[in-house]
Amino acid sequence: MLNKYPLWKNLLVVFITLFGFIYAIPNLYPDDPAVQITAAKAGVETGQNVADTALQALQQAGVVVKGDELANKSALIRFPDAEAQIRAQSVVKDALQTRFPGQYVVALNLAPTTPDWLRSLGASPMKLGLDLRGGVHFLMEVDMDRALDTRIGNTVGAMRERFREEGVFAKLLRKAADAPVIEMTFASAEKAEQARTILRKEYRDFLIEESTVGDDIQLKLTFTEQALRDIQDYAVDQNLTSIRNRVNELGVSEPVVARQGINRIVIQLPGVQDTAEAKRTIGKAANLEFRMVDWEHDIMNVTRPPVGTEIHTVRNSPRQVLLKKENIVTGENVIDARPNYDQNGQPMVSVTLDNAGGKRMLRTTTAHVKDSMAVLFIESKPETREIIENGQKTFKTVTRDFKEAISVATIQGAFGSNFQITGLDSYDEAKELALLMRAGALAAPMYFVEERTVGPSLGAQNIEAGLKSLVVGFVLVMGFMVVYYKLFGVLANLALLMNVLLLVACMSLIPGATLSLPGMAGIVLTVGMAVDANVLIFERIKEELRNGVSPQMAIHSGYDRAFLTILDANITTLLVGLILFALGSGPVKGFAVTLSLGILTSMFTAIVGTRAIVNLIYGGRTVKKLSV
Repeated sequence: MLNKYPLWKNLLVVFITLFGFIYAIPNLYPDDPAVQITAAKAGVETGQNVADTALQALQQAGVVVKGDELANKSALIRFPDAEAQIRAQSVVKDALQTRFPGQYVVALNLAPTTPDWLRSLGASPMKLGLDLRGGVHFLMEVDMDRALDTRIGNTVGAMRERFREEGVFAKLLRKAADAPVIEMTFASAEKAEQARTILRKEYRDFLIEESTVGDDIQLKLTFTEQALRDIQDYAVDQNLTSIRNRVNELGVSEPVVARQGINRIVIQLPGVQDTAEAKRTIGKAANLEFRMVDWEHDIMNVTRPPVGTEIHTVRNSPRQVLLKKENIVTGENVIDARPNYDQNGQPMVSVTLDNAGGKRMLRTTTAHVKDSMAVLFIESKPETREIIENGQKTFKTVTRDFKEAISVATIQGAFGSNFQITGLDSYDEAKELALLMRAGALAAPMYFVEERTVGPSLGAQNIEAGLKSLVVGFVLVMGFMVVYYKLFGVLANLALLMNVLLLVACMSLIPGATLSLPGMAGIVLTVGMAVDANVLIFERIKEELRNGVSPQMAIHSGYDRAFLTILDANITTLLVGLILFALGSGPVKGFAVTLSLGILTSMFTAIVGTRAIVNLIYGGRTVKKLSV
């Protein structure tokens, strides 16, 4: 029978429409401004006592609280407006720092208000870009003093090894205690001149100053101005790369990570839900060092560490271990790291080293079978100290290293580029450590200078203009369709609304999709293209009627014969959209996503959706005239 869908096709249209409604409706529920409290250490759960401390402090400060909850190992406190949220952050941060110093991260957040029944179905609002909704803004400063110290420390180790290869033995080779200066002392002028030759040839970033100390010759090395600028640029650029990698690991769409000034990095994350996790992951200055345990001394008989060694505590243990200062490899040699479980069900990280690191590890483990090796975890945390400068009190933020051995194991056999790190507290910690290692080590620690939520970058007036253009486009198109195509125009408008519903649902479901102003332009274009498909179908029906074909046959021929033309036009546009997505970035990708999705949904609604409704109205009936 002409113009009758089988039951399964009608049910398919109903099911897809219902699907679109369910997954689009969360966008009608606005988010609450909130403050999120998360443990600074991965895998640690935020307890009710922490939430109570925060709530008591807010009550004493007179900050109105809308609600609170414990979820996903975090505490979330909601507020009626953004002003209360910003005030609450400083109050909660001060209260927790007093009672739990350094243990918790307090971050601004936007808490969804989607009903539980929708959340249970995986429905959530779509993410909006910085130009529409704003997001979270971090301004971070690179600790240049530490960058300089790190470079000098690495250089001293390289010089010591180079001198040893050339048979140049220095009585003293070290970094000066109170300045970024390398000091070296030689017993004879001949050895000092040999050292000078190596330094002039291989270490041209230094100015060399010579002096006599008793019978010894002393060389002092200071960086040139150009070298200092290069170190500064390297530290910022390396941190910029690592931060970008970390942001990518978080799965944030269309982030902004850029250098600002000499030593600062600005980070803007649109539509981020878990800002505490983002803050902890982005700002964590953590590294690993693989060192040999000192086998020459018994730590039980050591009152102070011998030269070239350090004493460190072992995680989750009262015992201490004596480690060599010289590193075998560091986190900078890691090219891949993945969390997993060992044969005992304990969390671990599977590590792959680069070629240079693998060779050093193989050489060391071959020479030290049955000796012990430790994995030293180093985390740099900012501390604000009060200092006296020019007779006045001022505050300065400095970074302090916290070190602990997370694993001490006996080398049972030689290994190189692939091995495992064990001794971790939880799988969450293993996952975070693997993320930090994959993203790359920071060249220097960083600390947060500023944290705030940012409003729409294009301004409220531009957003209002964009929304107005969308609404005006809808109204004009829908009005034209009703006037020109009568009942069929009304059916086309229903399909158009269904198209937008499905498009919003798809945008809400795709994890990486973010709607920006260019994306809204893609939706407007999609509306036009969806109507264009219906125009082709309706004009074909009218042409068939003019040729004397019966109404039922005209409907059938109109849909069937217009299909190939519609498919042709949409496939070429879809290809363009895919090319834009593959080659474009930022706003261009946002436009390409909505355009491509809109083409797919419009194909369904214009061809299958409208025909299903037309079939319900006209199918299987005697029709003398069509309202088209």
